Amino acid sequence: MREIVRACPELGVDYLTIFAFSTENWKRTQSEVAGLMNIFRHAMLREMREFARQNLRIRFIGDRLRLDSSLRKLMDDAEEMTRNCTGVQLTVALNYGGRDEVARATRRLAQDVSDGRLEPENVNEVTLASYLDTCVLPDPDLVIRTSGEARISNFLLWQSAYSEYEFINTLWPDFTREIFTELLKKYGLRKRRFGAVGT
Repeated sequence: MREIVRACPELGVDYLTIFAFSTENWKRTQSEVAGLMNIFRHAMLREMREFARQNLRIRFIGDRLRLDSSLRKLMDDAEEMTRNCTGVQLTVALNYGGRDEVARATRRLAQDVSDGRLEPENVNEVTLASYLDTCVLPDPDLVIRTSGEARISNFLLWQSAYSEYEFINTLWPDFTREIFTELLKKYGLRKRRFGAVGT
């Protein structure tokens, strides 16, 4: 992750989202989940100040309630420490699932309608998007799926409706700056029409 994040400014990437742990990953063995959570804790402790020094802002998306309090505290601290950073905007999806995100957003929206803060006739795509975890972020231009899997694995389902996709065989630990650069070059050659007729 460090290598890819550091490459972003030079490559013209302002926003980067990393899928760290999905809502489905809780189905893994208890020891594997505990190991992953420890990795997240150590990585945040190690990288937090470095992110701030690099003017990198970090955000987390996903349902935090299932995470333990010490990890939530680290996430809050990292977001607060980098709140005023204006460089690359790094989003880490932790205990995240696209369907779960839409369900949580819909519950909040329904509560606002029930409480009279929102009129039903004002509910549309823009309104719903404002309740998503990513409401302050642009939709992704490019989604890169590593590890040879040909599925999107419940990642940014709403936001990636018009994203470009790359499915590659490389495993995430082997994903390098050079691979990233080549994929961005390929993306730059695509014509994006967003449903309109091309010229």
